[in-house]
Amino acid sequence: MNFIMFMSAGIVGDTAREFGVDWPHFIAQIISFGIVAFLLHRFAYKRVVEMLQERRQIIAESMSNAEKMKSALAQAEAQRRETLTEANAQAVKLIEEARAAAARVQEQETQKAIAAAEQIIAKAREASAADHARMLSELKREVGRLVVQTTATVTGKVLTPDDHKRIAEETARQVAL
Repeated sequence: MNFIMFMSAGIVGDTAREFGVDWPHFIAQIISFGIVAFLLHRFAYKRVVEMLQERRQIIAESMSNAEKMKSALAQAEAQRRETLTEANAQAVKLIEEARAAAARVQEQETQKAIAAAEQIIAKAREASAADHARMLSELKREVGRLVVQTTATVTGKVLTPDDHKRIAEETARQVAL
């Protein structure tokens, strides 16, 4: 109570009265506030601070995980690019091999076609030579027949088969020359 008396006297007391301060109620309110503040600090504030600390830790872990995921994503992207580069290199190599194989096949087929054409030309020459020989032989026979017939007509005599043969042979020798 002395404190209340001390506070009500003097400048502080005058100023407090002007603002309507009732010291017994004011002190009771300070004690009530102190009790409530202590209880809140003890039971609520510590739990809220602990919960906020846990959240900070979870956020920090999430940020760390996000950084790890970013680096993992960057590594995966780099690996994807590397794989893509390797695949492109292999594709180029396969294309070059395919072109080389196609060139070899084309060359082989060209050689086969040339060989086939040469065979056809050789067969055609053989056939032409055979036809030429056959035609010459037919021509010789025909000329021999005509000579025999002309000789028979000019001489007016009937020729024997030996005469026919002899005249045909002589005519064939002369035509061959």
